Amino acid sequence: MAEALLLIDIQNDFCPGGALAVPDGDSIVPLANQLAARFPHVLATQDWHPPDHASFASQHAGQSAFATVQMPYGEQTLWPDHCVQGTPGAEFHPGLRLERIELIVRKGFRHSIDSYSAFFENDRKTPTGLAGYLRERGIQRLTLAGLAYDFCVLYSALDARRLGFDVSIAEDACRAIDLGGSKAAATGALAAAGVRLISAAE
Repeated sequence: MAEALLLIDIQNDFCPGGALAVPDGDSIVPLANQLAARFPHVLATQDWHPPDHASFASQHAGQSAFATVQMPYGEQTLWPDHCVQGTPGAEFHPGLRLERIELIVRKGFRHSIDSYSAFFENDRKTPTGLAGYLRERGIQRLTLAGLAYDFCVLYSALDARRLGFDVSIAEDACRAIDLGGSKAAATGALAAAGVRLISAAE
């Protein structure tokens, strides 16, 4: 079974000092590089928001970051402005080795809808095209690593399972935001979906 490593959003704004820093987020970079050297195919996602993206708290009068609002596609967490197109915060962490990455999927570039998953926008219907790419390449097994475990890694893994892929997460090569218990909830959802949690060494 052909397999690939999918690196999720290892970008400056999700690392310490960034606009939406995941605690200890930069510590996964060496593991991500080690993993990339061992897989026949390596892909990555990149959060890529316009400056007035609808998921930014700054675009909602009277709302603060991490509040929840209703959008046409459902419940949406509001975030600090982050990973704005063309800014240093949207760039991959400088320690991440990019030479083996075959495909970069940019997500969140549509103004009115957020995108956690590598496979679908948050309406759960609009595809990114990644599933078709993987199928055309004959890739059926995925291992995920990156940021954040309880949001973009979680949604990507669940969608991959829903689409019929065999999915593992290198848990020690991820870090979580853990917003209101979201890390534990993510672990439960992943187990229920049949996603394996493994170590990078495995």
